Formats: sequence, C-alpha cells, structure tokens
Amino acid sequence: MGKVRLTQYSHGAGCGCKISPAVLDEILKTDVKNTFPGLLVGYDHKDDAAVLDLGNGSALISTTDFFMPIVDDAFDFGRIASVNAISDVYAMGGKPLMAIAILGWPIDKLSASEAASVIQGARSVCKEANIPLAGGHSIDSPEPVFGLAVSGMVETKHLKTNANARSGDLIYLTKPLGVGILTTAEKKGLLKEEHRNLAKESMLKLNVIGSLISNYSFVHSITDVTGFGLAGHLLEMAEASNLNSLLHYVKLPLIDKSVLNYIQDKCVPGGMLRNWKSYGHKVLMNSNMDHTIIADPQTSGGLLIAIDPNHQVEFENILRAYNCPVFCIGSFIDRESGANSNQRLIVQEFGG
Repeated sequence: MGKVRLTQYSHGAGCGCKISPAVLDEILKTDVKNTFPGLLVGYDHKDDAAVLDLGNGSALISTTDFFMPIVDDAFDFGRIASVNAISDVYAMGGKPLMAIAILGWPIDKLSASEAASVIQGARSVCKEANIPLAGGHSIDSPEPVFGLAVSGMVETKHLKTNANARSGDLIYLTKPLGVGILTTAEKKGLLKEEHRNLAKESMLKLNVIGSLISNYSFVHSITDVTGFGLAGHLLEMAEASNLNSLLHYVKLPLIDKSVLNYIQDKCVPGGMLRNWKSYGHKVLMNSNMDHTIIADPQTSGGLLIAIDPNHQVEFENILRAYNCPVFCIGSFIDRESGANSNQRLIVQEFGG
C-alpha cells in the first residue's frame, strides 16, 4: 500500500470548500430578528463566532469550523483544521476554553488509523492552545471531514467584533497571503520542493495575538481571513461598520514571491472564482491589477485588525514584542454616495 493522500478523497480543500458568500447569504436570509436576551453577537454581521453575555462582566464565545482535507497527511490535516477553528475565538478577542471534535470519515475507503492520526493532530494543537479536546461526534461520510466546535471566554468590555471599525482606522493583517494558490499547486503536482511547507507553516500558526491585544481600547475591530479571501472578509468588516475600505495593492504580503508564478501556471482554486463572482462587483480596482490574491481562499489565515491611527507606533511595537508580523495594508474611509456606492472596497496600487 502506498502512502494515503487525503486530498484525493475530497472534492474541495480546506476553507476553499466553503459555500460561496452569495449562496450563503441566500441560505441565511431571514426577516426574523434574533432578540434572545444576552446575545451580544449572532449572525447579523457575519462575525466569526456567537457571543452570549453571562451577566457577570464576561461573555461566552461559541464557534464551529470544519472542512475537507487541504493536505495529504492525516496528522497535519487535524492540526490545520484545529488551528483554523480556534482562530474564531481569538478573532473575538477571547481566550479558548475547550474544544470538541467533528469527524466525518469514509470508513470503506480510509482506515481507522488514519482517522486516529487526524485526532492526534487535533490533540497536539489543543495542547498548544492550552485547552482540552474533550469529546466530539463522528459519522460515516462519503468524504473525509474534520473540525472543532470551540468554546471561549472574553471580558465583555474587551469583546472585539467585525462591526466596530471607524473612519480613518488603519488595517493590519497578521499572516501573508497565498495559501489557496500554493495548496492548489500541490494538488496539481506543480509545487516545487522548496515551496512544499510554506503554506503548512502559515496555516499552523495560532492567531493568539487576537486575545493578547483585545484589552487595548485603540484596537477597534478584528476578524479573521478564511474561505472568502482577504477581500471577502474585509468587505464584511466594512459593511458591518458602515464604512468603505481602502487597500494598498503593493503592500499585500505574500507567503513567497513564487505565489505569483503559480498564478501564471493557472494554480487557482475554484473557491477563488466563486468568491469573485459573489463580491467582485463591490470591489473597485484598476484593470492592470490581478484580483486572484485578494479573493484567494485562506485556510487558517491571519487576523484583520482595525486600529486608531494615532496609536500606530505603539501597536506595531506590541506586534513585534509578540513576534507577530507587521503588515499595514490599508485603512477604513467614509462611505461614498452616488453611482459607485455599492463598491465598498477600493484597491489602489500604492499607499502612504
């Protein structure tokens, strides 16, 4: 028997298998307002997790995330899926408390030992995040699926959502882009050996910085970048905050410059095309710019953070102190009226 390649058993990969933003909007569309007492965050602004006020100055964070394999190795699949799920708690400024596993496994195609490796990978990440993997649920499914449901806690006054950005706020990104491109190149057998671990290393970094900066009042808003790509999640942030966003194209960080070469080799995930079809009409950019990078699905991507520009130096020093990359990629601006009012994301080639 040769080594099992998990990606051969799924039609999607990582967060790239998410339902497109446009279709998801149709599925979740409702006129019913959720007025449940104490619910601080529901689906209203498409945030990263649900949040319930506990009435004692703290709030419960609840989230779930799961997907099909984005890598071939079972242990790494479990690790990446777990880092991705826990990220939603960090994106709310919270501290994770406990996780339970969600496993779908084609038992007629893949061995139980492979599934055990997935769980072992999840345990290793939960240990790194200092939380228990306390149980879960499994089913026999046509394709391998794994993820976590994660509970967390945050002081209510330090809760961060995607809806509190302010005009003039600077936008920071904590991980470089290109995960979807590189993993697609690997699936197509075009990834060069020297680039083999670049995407994996990025996907395995916990976004713990979200909980470390939540107590700073000049940090106004946080969300994470996953399956809808940088543009999709930035648009959600802008719309929830009733603002427009300005993105500086040349400041977009890439995992490696080779990402551009793989784009030329047509290593573009299907999720990127679905993303752009869903929200491309909301983006204003010059024809000489390639939208692939900003619409590329990011599995376990970085955090988008909006901060008061008067605290730029202080914030960047904080990021460096926690060994977090410093990528200032744009700013939030007031909404415009008129013919282009539906274009909420403006992409400029250069920026200050």
